[in-house]
Amino acid sequence: MSDKQLVRLSKWISLRLRHDPAGIGLAVDRAGWAAVDELIAASARHGLRFDRAALETVVAQNNKRRFEFDETGTRIRARQGHSIDVELGYADAPPPELLYHGTADRFLPEIRRAGLLPMARHDVHLSADVSTAHAVGARHGRPVVLTVDAAGMAAHGHTFRVTGNGVWLTAAVPPRYLREPSAFM
Repeated sequence: MSDKQLVRLSKWISLRLRHDPAGIGLAVDRAGWAAVDELIAASARHGLRFDRAALETVVAQNNKRRFEFDETGTRIRARQGHSIDVELGYADAPPPELLYHGTADRFLPEIRRAGLLPMARHDVHLSADVSTAHAVGARHGRPVVLTVDAAGMAAHGHTFRVTGNGVWLTAAVPPRYLREPSAFM
């Protein structure tokens, strides 16, 4: 399978597991899990044919480690980023002192006003390192990396969870906990 085909498959799986499983008649349980065989069959019925080996390649090679198999290998889910109603079951965890959020500079006025909001997702996604946040921001335009005072938020009762691929989740980040690069202040 070519790199282009793997990217296409990854995007398809992401759409189906995170946002629209019903669009192909796929059942996803409360924790976001779908049967691997059902994902493959439902995808084929809707024009995208792939096998278990291709799916395993996508899970193993996705640079964001977006997907995971359960311990039996018979179910798959996206680790975060859902717009459908799921309870992923990640436990609260104490965050590091600082976390980072990558965005595009055009969103700064609204972020300054309202903070970071989950928008169509369940949570705000934060990175433990600047380079990952920068890469995320670059997908949306001219990147800006905001620094989040995660320790301060935790001290004031905000909760955090961390996914299996290292993405930190929180309900929202109020503006008072955000620092911008000096070039944008």
